[in-house]
Amino acid sequence: MSNISLIVGLGNPGKEYAQTRHNAGFWFVEQLADRYGISLKADPKFHGYSGRGQIEGHDVRLLLPTTFMNRSGQSVVPFSKFYQVAPESILIAHDELDMDPGVIRLKTGGGHGGHNGLRDIVPHIGANFHRLRIGIGHPGAKERVSGHVLGKAPSSEQALMDAAIDHALAKVKMLVDGQVSQAMNQINAYKPA
Repeated sequence: MSNISLIVGLGNPGKEYAQTRHNAGFWFVEQLADRYGISLKADPKFHGYSGRGQIEGHDVRLLLPTTFMNRSGQSVVPFSKFYQVAPESILIAHDELDMDPGVIRLKTGGGHGGHNGLRDIVPHIGANFHRLRIGIGHPGAKERVSGHVLGKAPSSEQALMDAAIDHALAKVKMLVDGQVSQAMNQINAYKPA
């Protein structure tokens, strides 16, 4: 199993979106960068913020696309190709409607599951990358999805999401060490308090 050498967080750029549920992937990568002292700088060539640093003794790149969610591929695809990162060495963190707040899952491969960020990436690099799915809950009706993902979670839900992200951050060593299946077992076994 390949070790993870590129970790991408999906979200929307700008202060007005920073605290919205759709930016859960950004939260994960920002906290990861903070934890390991990796500075994320504007990278206009790849339409995002990127950084490179050591995570548990491994050279890892971080990327936050600033293209808006449904154009994430415009950043992720050229970035991964330029740095020659194979899909199986990529972890993409993103929000997941079909899981409750506080639920977090690591999976490898599969379709885009209706997620617009993944929908823009899969056709270009294939589906063989890893996804860290951060539950944000479903509003119950299709017509309410847009307002839900672009809305701010109540503090009780935010606390659940923050705790789940924190749990996944503690497993990053396994991911960069190439122990993806062990990390998957531990992340997927997490139960919100």
